Amino acid sequence: MKDNVVLTKSKDFAIRIINVYKYLREEKREPVLSKQLLRSGTSIGANVNEAVCGISHKDFLSKMYIAYKECSESLYWLELLYKTNYLSTEQYESINNDCLELRRLLSSITKTTRQALISQSGK
Repeated sequence: MKDNVVLTKSKDFAIRIINVYKYLREEKREPVLSKQLLRSGTSIGANVNEAVCGISHKDFLSKMYIAYKECSESLYWLELLYKTNYLSTEQYESINNDCLELRRLLSSITKTTRQALISQSGK
C-alpha cells in the first residue's frame, strides 16, 4: 500500500494521545477526562483504518465521518484538560494543533468523497 497521509497522521496522533493519557494518569492522577480523551483520540485512527477497508464508497464515507466526529470530540477533551490546568499551554497547543490538522484533513476527505458519491448517483 502506498503511503496514506491520513492513516499515518491518525496513527501518530493516537500514539501521542496514549502518551498524554499515561502522563495524565501517572503524573497528574487524572482518571476521568484522560480516559475520555484516550477513547476518542485512538478511535480516530481505528475508524480511518476501517474506512480504508470499506466495502463501498458509502461505507468509506461513513467511517471517515465517524473519525471526523471523534476528532472533534478529542478537541473538546483537550480543551477541558487545558482549561482545568492538567495540560500546560505548550502541551495543549502542540497536540491541539495536530488534532486540528487531522480534523481539516478528515473534513476534506469527507467533502470530496461526498461530492464524488453525489456525482456518481446523478449519472
